[in-house]
Amino acid sequence: MEPRSAPATRPGRDAGIGARASLLAHSAWPARVAWLVLPLLVAPVIDRAVADASDPVRWVVGTGCLAVWLATLVATFVPSTLSLTVLRVAAPAVPLAVAVAIAAGGGAVAGGVGMVAGLVAALVALAPATAEAFVDGSSYGDERRLPLRTPTPLLAGPVELVWLVVVAVPALGVLWVAAGRWLPGLAVLVLGAPLVAWGARSLHGLSRRWVVFVPRGVVLHDALALAEPILLRRTSVRSLAAAPAGSDAVDLTVGAAGLALEARMLEPLELVPAAARGQVAELVTVDAVLFTPSRPGRVLDEARRRRIG
Repeated sequence: MEPRSAPATRPGRDAGIGARASLLAHSAWPARVAWLVLPLLVAPVIDRAVADASDPVRWVVGTGCLAVWLATLVATFVPSTLSLTVLRVAAPAVPLAVAVAIAAGGGAVAGGVGMVAGLVAALVALAPATAEAFVDGSSYGDERRLPLRTPTPLLAGPVELVWLVVVAVPALGVLWVAAGRWLPGLAVLVLGAPLVAWGARSLHGLSRRWVVFVPRGVVLHDALALAEPILLRRTSVRSLAAAPAGSDAVDLTVGAAGLALEARMLEPLELVPAAARGQVAELVTVDAVLFTPSRPGRVLDEARRRRIG
């Protein structure tokens, strides 16, 4: 008897499945799914932690967690730069809340499950693919927005500190009021409100840094590096590629780590670099610029697709 032949492969179908899986992985769906299942895995440890607390504290914790979860869930279904800020503020707060709940007697097993779920949700929220899906959600027409990498000097402490203020100040103030500590609670809420508002605006500013492909070329939109966005005209871009070592291009990476791209122009480009506080921004003329996208390969692929550089 002849051996049974292997079933014929269907590369077209396999390729189609792979393409759909890739599209899902690079969409907002991983964030949505991670956030949808979060209450099932995190609620037990928080419920146990506040089981012996007063009724007002239990009500505030339950209502507050539900409100944050619902608001963030809605944000995941309306991808935009604002939604990205909401997600990136809320998601990392989950492991912090679980850690506090464990310390308050939430239980090791329930706490471990909740911590894993919270860390997964936070990692998905901070992933470059998630940022890309949400940032591009704010585009319109024949646009393609791709995020820029956060500068390393900001990631080395300032961003985390600002995030902690935005998350902890309202939570602490409301919990103190619910526990009957009216004076310190109201003081934290009133005095901390301007700081929280400033911190939220600063974090949102990091979500609004991107490269925009438009019909006329490429726009660099980065308030940390530029006083105003600049357009690299499609007909004026000589090359767009990975920056060579020792490039003499003007550095607009703001100290971000990772692979920088170099856009070299056929004709001089005018731009106004962002000036430090107290200094006056001045117009300069350059031949090339450096910038650091979160995913350089995606930027180069889009540039090739649009025949730029």
